[in-house]
Amino acid sequence: MTDSTATRATKPFRFGVVAPLTTDLPTWRDRVRRIADSGYSTLLMPDVPKWQPAPAPALAVAAGLADLRVGTWVYASPLRPAWSTAWEAHSLSVLTEGRFEMGIGTGRPGIEDELRELGLPVTRPGERLTQVRETVTKLRELDGPDLHTPVVMAVRGPKARALAAEFADTVTFALMPGDDRAEMTRSVRDFRTDRDVELSQHVAVVGDSVAPFMASPDTDPAALRAADSLAVLPDDPAAAAEEIQRRREEIGFSYFVFGADFAEKLAPAVAELAGN
Repeated sequence: MTDSTATRATKPFRFGVVAPLTTDLPTWRDRVRRIADSGYSTLLMPDVPKWQPAPAPALAVAAGLADLRVGTWVYASPLRPAWSTAWEAHSLSVLTEGRFEMGIGTGRPGIEDELRELGLPVTRPGERLTQVRETVTKLRELDGPDLHTPVVMAVRGPKARALAAEFADTVTFALMPGDDRAEMTRSVRDFRTDRDVELSQHVAVVGDSVAPFMASPDTDPAALRAADSLAVLPDDPAAAAEEIQRRREEIGFSYFVFGADFAEKLAPAVAELAGN
């Protein structure tokens, strides 16, 4: 395998927004349209049962509202059988005429409690990773030779990174509260693949605000800034644009994902950087 850092800086920027339906439907529809009009490339839905509608139908509606890509951020592999997730993802890819991308991972920290509450088996991390592999393998079978549904993998440990190096089109590196810039930079630079993989950054905090569904409610923005965490961007759009450019140049991130509450604030930075 080769170090993929050589090609990372040349990738164009793109920007996604995690926009769960937590308001009335007309308000959410308006938000989807504004996100598309502001230069964002992708509308994303989290996979959190009972808190908001299921990802697939919500994304199908969003794809019909605006000309933008849609995707899951991210499917939690233990919540459904691999074949079911793959079938759903393939169907969305077909129905959106290739505008769907499947984000998938092994689940959020603490997902064991959620599985017990739902009456689902509490599988070990290795089994969840096997489910991810099975899901992507089945998706490739369903897609066949004429369709390629992009796969985004959320990873942290070495086994997850190795699986992403084998299968993913885009890789996002899961951040923990104590991870500083230097540690995450090393982790990304250690990621090796012989394929052209896009690197993504999940930004949960802008200024002093924490995005719902993207970080724990008890997240401390000041502590993250003190740790020089990559989970944070400055509140000022010009400073945010400068920091985003720095992260592509120094680390290789080119796809940045924000919470919907930040979409309007960061729109000037997105307008400046999108496509560059």
